[in-house]
Amino acid sequence: LLCRGLGSSAHRPREDSWLKSLFVRKVDPRKDAHSNLLAKRETSNLYKLQFHNVKPECLEAYNKLCQEVLPKIHEEKHYPCALVGTWNTWYGEQDQAVHLWRYEGGYPALNEVMSKLRQNKEFIEFRKERGNMLLSRKNQLLLEFSFWNEPVPRDGPNIYELRSYQLRPGTMIEWGNYWARAIRFRQDSNEAVGGFFSQIGQLYMVHHLWAYKDLQTREDIRNAAWNKPGWDELVYYTVPLIQEMESRIMIPLKISPLQ
Repeated sequence: LLCRGLGSSAHRPREDSWLKSLFVRKVDPRKDAHSNLLAKRETSNLYKLQFHNVKPECLEAYNKLCQEVLPKIHEEKHYPCALVGTWNTWYGEQDQAVHLWRYEGGYPALNEVMSKLRQNKEFIEFRKERGNMLLSRKNQLLLEFSFWNEPVPRDGPNIYELRSYQLRPGTMIEWGNYWARAIRFRQDSNEAVGGFFSQIGQLYMVHHLWAYKDLQTREDIRNAAWNKPGWDELVYYTVPLIQEMESRIMIPLKISPLQ
């Protein structure tokens, strides 16, 4: 009996490990972060997206202040950054300003700009004055998708739509695979401006930026996409990846390179 008991107990670890293997999901190791797989390799651009919620009575003064100071940073050759676009939200969250900056050289460029601005007396005064006009603010650091258009200055007048998607964690690669094909359906009218995904700030965020002549043109272009074979299938597969989504219609300020 003693020998039998020892024999059966010797088999238990093997049986337990076999049973556990039935319920353990095998995960293939990935040797690259999704940022390396999805971002443009030929550039080292980093983007900053800023959202400023302005006191309603201060929006006009806020815009005037930004139009006086931001071009000086944009045009200063010693700052490795450029203002991509600056807007007021028209439909969506009201009394909101949105700014998109590009840092040409990645994180070192960002650090260089921030270090220099901390010693810029005019910018320090600008921040103090601007702070008195704000209710809240937040920002995100972004990379651009490799398959999206490069956001370059364009003539206006245009309205802009910023579509923001909070994805389910772990689905960024899947999203990129679908949108690498989907973007081809949205190029006919030159409406695609840029596509980005977050690195710091709110994570698993995707932002698509579009330009339209007006709201009716936006409606017509979006409806036309549904007549193209394959668009409906791509939408069908990407919708389950989304936790939340938001659309802003924005009007560019006079200083915005994207008009």
